[in-house]
Amino acid sequence: MSNKQAFCSWSGGKDSCLALKRALQEGYEVTHLVTMFDEGGERSRSHAVPVEVMQAQADSLGIELITPSASWQDYEKVFVETLQDLKGRGCEYGVFGDIDLRAHRDWEEKVCSAAGSEAVLPLWHEGRLDLVNEFLAEGFSSVVVCINESFLNKSFCGRVFDRGFITDLPASVDACGENGEFHTFAFDGPMFRNTVDFRVDDIYHHEPVFPSGDTASFYYARLALK
Repeated sequence: MSNKQAFCSWSGGKDSCLALKRALQEGYEVTHLVTMFDEGGERSRSHAVPVEVMQAQADSLGIELITPSASWQDYEKVFVETLQDLKGRGCEYGVFGDIDLRAHRDWEEKVCSAAGSEAVLPLWHEGRLDLVNEFLAEGFSSVVVCINESFLNKSFCGRVFDRGFITDLPASVDACGENGEFHTFAFDGPMFRNTVDFRVDDIYHHEPVFPSGDTASFYYARLALK
């Protein structure tokens, strides 16, 4: 067994997939995927992907999925408790898919430190467009499951993340969506044993309220297994 046992902080999107692939190539033994869910445990906290779809993705990857539930107010507390439990199971490292947002890395290092583990960011300071090109060249497939209406209109939600999608993005929108413009769900690729067979039932609007009291306007693709 590898002496670099790790969990992966798992949104299920393209950056998570690429970070996981690189971590495995670097010799980490990723034994768990950690996806934070809403209070009801029904949909992932940021991307709103149903638990059964996330489970099908994890099954295809052959990695155990852990799905803690939390509100935005107790998110950090629950996340740290989950990491502490994983440390007890031998996970001394945590893999994260962030690219260059310093505040995100600071938070990840903080929560890992609180749990006695170490944050690993395989994509850190890579070129954003370079990572998009690598993701597509490696043969991953993903669908856009969330868009921030401040950056994109409803028509972008539910589309496959491919060259056509990137070409259609406004010049002000990052191709990686690193600024929160959009989020994706990966359903096939080199690490997948099988394609996650899903459908998009509809596109719906939601305005979440964050701990700061701020709200934002999002469109989500409602995924379901076929």
